[in-house]
Amino acid sequence: MLIAILSAFLCAISMKLFLIPAKVYASGLNGAAQLIVDIFHDFLSIDLPMGLLIIALNLPVFWIGWTRVGKSLTFYSFVVIGITAFFLSVIPTHQISDDIILNSIFGGVISAAGVGLALKHGISTGGLDIIALYLSRKNDTPTGRYFMILNGVIIVVAGAVYNWQNALYTLVSRYVNSYVIDLIHTNYQKLTVFIITPHADAVVSAIQENFDRGATIIPAYGGYSKKPIYSVMMVVSNYEIYEIERTIKSVDPKAFIDIVETRRLNGYYHSEKEQNSFLKKRQKLKKDNHKHPNGENIIDCQKRYRRRYQRNGGKQSTITHNEHFQANHKHNKQ
Repeated sequence: MLIAILSAFLCAISMKLFLIPAKVYASGLNGAAQLIVDIFHDFLSIDLPMGLLIIALNLPVFWIGWTRVGKSLTFYSFVVIGITAFFLSVIPTHQISDDIILNSIFGGVISAAGVGLALKHGISTGGLDIIALYLSRKNDTPTGRYFMILNGVIIVVAGAVYNWQNALYTLVSRYVNSYVIDLIHTNYQKLTVFIITPHADAVVSAIQENFDRGATIIPAYGGYSKKPIYSVMMVVSNYEIYEIERTIKSVDPKAFIDIVETRRLNGYYHSEKEQNSFLKKRQKLKKDNHKHPNGENIIDCQKRYRRRYQRNGGKQSTITHNEHFQANHKHNKQ
């Protein structure tokens, strides 16, 4: 809730102190509401409440977020929307600078700080954030890229209705906004982890117990200690790295960990959605261990499912009765 309040406050401040006075438009549906309010005020002499308009525009996005992104994120997103609407109603519009370039840049940076902070903690500021986050998770690409694409309509309409100078400054503000969001929200980034440890098997087993990630164990030799050692290499997503470090240190507190950014990745790699699906399936198999006929070895079942899951490109598949028989026969012999 504290993150939601802070994010909403930053978004409202960026609009009230920088963007609205300069007629530079905010990101997403906030910018759309800002443009609609300006059009009604300038051409029809009707003052629309911006806070209520933002809530109304976000209602259709609620279904996408609730069904495609996540119920918790959607709930807190609408909390952010409601608080943003409140701040927009109580904070007066005040022009800090007459320079439209400064207003564009600082408005974009402050707005991006609010959006990025929310996304980093698993919520959003609503509107196009939810749509961009859904597309980012689906295609495993930077979130800011979709903000640029989805905000193109607002820029074109603003340029056609008012003047292209303000529209171009809006484009500058949106570019700064997207760049800062990608600096803060880095879940899509891939990292290569090198782990130097004598306990390679234990480390890999501990990691694979909680994460659906493979690893390559490379025999090595300590240049200082002159002792045989192992280097474990694996590629993970940025959102996993904190827990993976904790897992490694819980097994080998003296492990040397080197983390480098991965610029490009080729080959089969589970996305966040695929990994969550696999881990849920594995947890279900553990809970249903007593239901397997003849006390089937759960470890064999997990390994078999993992191989099939990778062969099928992340698609779920059932285990045949013949495989159950073979696993049971192997288990009984042991």
